[in-house]
Amino acid sequence: MNAAGLIFSNIHDTTIPELTRTRTMASLPFGCRYRLVDFALSNLVNAGITKVGIITHNNYKSLLEHLGSGRDWDLEREVGGIKILPPFITSYENASSDRVYSSRLEALIAVMSFISECSEEHMVLSDCDVICNIDLAEVIEKHAERGADITIVTKRISPKKLHLTPRVTVVRADGDGRICDFAEYTSEDGRKNEIEVSMNIMIAKKYYLIKLIEDAVAHGYTSFEHQLIGQRLGEDRFFAFGHGGYYALVNRLESYYRCSLELLDPEVRRRLFGIPDRPVMTRMLNLPPTKYMTGARVANSLVADGCVIEGMVENSIVFRGVRVGRGATVRNCVLLDDTYVGEGAELYCVVTDRDVLIKDGRRLSGHETLPFFIGKGVSV
Repeated sequence: MNAAGLIFSNIHDTTIPELTRTRTMASLPFGCRYRLVDFALSNLVNAGITKVGIITHNNYKSLLEHLGSGRDWDLEREVGGIKILPPFITSYENASSDRVYSSRLEALIAVMSFISECSEEHMVLSDCDVICNIDLAEVIEKHAERGADITIVTKRISPKKLHLTPRVTVVRADGDGRICDFAEYTSEDGRKNEIEVSMNIMIAKKYYLIKLIEDAVAHGYTSFEHQLIGQRLGEDRFFAFGHGGYYALVNRLESYYRCSLELLDPEVRRRLFGIPDRPVMTRMLNLPPTKYMTGARVANSLVADGCVIEGMVENSIVFRGVRVGRGATVRNCVLLDDTYVGEGAELYCVVTDRDVLIKDGRRLSGHETLPFFIGKGVSV
């Protein structure tokens, strides 16, 4: 595939501070064993893209540990592979600046050397807040066929599904798919008809992307979408590509909780993980099978390996190394790695970060629209 990939690992960290306080959005755990970056990486690799740059900002220790050499994604290569791109601005005016980027445009300026050195014709830009399994090879093929400068991947969705989303970008295109307009949508807009929203995945001609970045530096622009793309809608060739598969946007704790529990639906799992030629790859760990002890009851739940279950688990997502004590009840919960639920404890609509200790007999309850959250390493 004549394309290279760029993944933004930190762009949306501030939208879900509860879970990104000690990690990047890219390394946010999801679905028992995955991280959000796995979906962006797998989409690229499944399209035959073997050169991927990952732009970091801060708190990226867990991301580096997860990615390793890239072997689990077949990206441990002499040529290409995964390149971790450091967070410091190296703009044309001040190549020695140690200021960390604060926007997508500044991030692109910071990695200008990586983009320039790529021999591929196209660049695929992807955020880590979207969960999807998409055929990027088809998108790139359509992008080239149209002679597009930029193609934005979109999803048609009901505004009702965005009630937990602070804001998204709405894209309006003509009958040929050419973008006419785009603007921010917020839940207060009150629209009732389906809208076409950006999935934060973009294909750009490499030379055109470089031209945009150079123009931004020359004019002191700060917004990639509104100042660079928005001002050129009538002049340059911008197209939309509609995605028909599963799509979920993670940009609040509530949306993370909702997307996690959606995995309990077999149809959602099939659309996300059940596509034979597009597997979702992740880091492999050697852990023992989960132990279900006498008296354990598990219903409609996903349980990772390495767990010990002695109590009752219903309608929940349970990550690696979790222990549920004897007589404990866990309902409608998302328990991240190495959470310990004490004997006789009762949990309802709870999200725990890693290494949480819930002592014997505790009763904790949230709501489906506002889960109770416990931070990393906290004892309750």
